[in-house]
Amino acid sequence: MSIDHDLDYDALISHLASPLAPSERAAFRRAAEDAIARVPCRGEGAVYRAVAELQRAYFRPPTEGRAHWDIQQELRPTKLKNEPPIEYPGDARVARYRKPGR
Repeated sequence: MSIDHDLDYDALISHLASPLAPSERAAFRRAAEDAIARVPCRGEGAVYRAVAELQRAYFRPPTEGRAHWDIQQELRPTKLKNEPPIEYPGDARVARYRKPGR
């Protein structure tokens, strides 16, 4: 059984770079490629652990203003708010009864 050495490192780096600030992504990519080159046994798990640890060094949590949800998103007009509610058809349901023993 052979080991696949053609893992897609670029996809992993792109995935882990997506939550980073755009200004930090290029530096993270260079550092991640360097970290992958230093991994002695390039298995999927070893590469992920090396790059994930590196991502934590580049990640900056959102500021107070960026982290809050904007209430204006809730106040915008939508079809659900502007249209009348769907009418309830009353007691128009049909009941089926079975005879006992069947």
